[in-house]
This record gives sequence, structure tokens and C-alpha cells, in this order.
Amino acid sequence: MTQRDTIAFIGGGNMASSLIGGLLGDGFPAAQIRVADRGEAQRAALATRFPGIAVTADNAEAAAGADCIVLAVKPQVMATAAAGLRDTPAAPLFLSVAAGIVSDRLDQWLGGDRAIVRAMPNTPALIGLGASGAYANPRVDAEQRATANRILRAVGECRWFDDEGALDAVTALSGSGPAYVFLLIEALEAGGIHLGLDAETARSLALHTVHGAARLALESDDPPATLRARVTSPGGTTEQALRVFEEGGLRTLVADAMGAAARRARELGEG
Repeated sequence: MTQRDTIAFIGGGNMASSLIGGLLGDGFPAAQIRVADRGEAQRAALATRFPGIAVTADNAEAAAGADCIVLAVKPQVMATAAAGLRDTPAAPLFLSVAAGIVSDRLDQWLGGDRAIVRAMPNTPALIGLGASGAYANPRVDAEQRATANRILRAVGECRWFDDEGALDAVTALSGSGPAYVFLLIEALEAGGIHLGLDAETARSLALHTVHGAARLALESDDPPATLRARVTSPGGTTEQALRVFEEGGLRTLVADAMGAAARRARELGEG
């Protein structure tokens, strides 16, 4: 992707905003970014937050002549939005960040023979700490793949897959994963309160514990199992807590939950 390329966002919600912010922070020119959104208030908010970008209510106007068109509308309105782009000239790259919509179906809605990257980002992209999985259909060339990679990496980690079906597993792990972590934080906070801590202290300790543990794991060359063993003294408090988790089937429960998420992702993809 060059500084002369134009990127059009169809939909200006949270995910589009995070990608735009990431691109601008990465040095991409605001003048080369267009956003189409039907909401007047949302367009005004985008123009204020990102001075220099072009905003419009017309999807076709935003997409005309763009080198990459990012489809960032809700899955339930994607068919309508894509159908309105069937006459888009030239051969732009389409980058979809909509959950559950497989590339073949999207290609049909767009009129066929389109270069499509399907990506599954997650909500920490909003603060530049996202984790995305991506798949490129056979019509995506090396330059277009590099464009999609720059857009997605502007907000965090991106892993590419040759098999689109792998995105169901990505959805179950990193796509839905933040909610699992939030649930754990809720449980830690509630446990702290039950043991006598005040609510503000329990929440602060829970948040900083999860943040610190994740940061430590990211910056360490050791696997999580090794890090866990280092803080688990024989006969100590951590060992007692982990024993309860293991006896309660935590690993199986997590695997079952992720399996349910992956099945639902496949169901959404099948329509």
C-alpha cells in the first residue's frame, strides 16, 4: 500500500474508527481515507475525530475509484451494502470485517470475480491491541494482501490462514475471547468482594492482575505453563486454587465453550 492509495470504509462504527485511527497513527494520509455512513451524527463525529478524511452518506460515492474498500457494516445489512457496490469500477480489494459472512457469499453479492480478504478482528483493536485472523481468496494479489495486512496490523496482531474455515476457530478464540477475559475479571472481582475487599479495590486488583499477567506472558519467551509453574509453590495458596480449577474441569469447560462459539460461527456463515 502506497501513500497514494485510497481506502474507502463502508460503515463508520467502532471497528472502522479503530482501523482509521490506526492507519493515521501509522502515517497514512487522512486525505486518502473516505468513510460512508448513513448516520448524520456518526459522520459528524468521524469528521471531528479525524480531520482531513472525507465523509459521505453515499456508499457508492465513497467507493468510487478506491484501491481498497473496507466493508465494516453489520452482518445483517451486508447483503444490501454489497449489492450497492456491484457496479464499482476497476478491481479494488474488498476487505470485510463482518463476522460470519464467508467470502464466496460476499463475492456473489458484489457481482463475482472480486478480490476479497475476510478478516476477524476483535474489540481490543479499539485501543490498538487487537488480534485478527485473515483469509485472502485466490483473486487477491500480493500487493493487495500487503494492503490488507497493513490495515489490520495498524491495530494489532494479524495472522493469515490458507483455509477460510480456520476463521471459525479464530472467532472462537480471539474474536469472542475478550468476553471470556471480561467474565474472568468479573469473577475475580466478585471473589475479592466475597472475601471482604471493597468493590473499588477488588476491581482494581482484578484488572491489574489480568493486565500484568498478559503483559508478562507476551514479553516472556516461556510458555504460559512454565510461567504458571513458577508462581505455584508446592503446598501454597496458588496450588490450592489451581487444584479447584482443575477438579472443576476448567480446561474442558473452556474447550466446550470455544467449540460452541465455533459452531455458531459456521452456522452464521451458512446462513
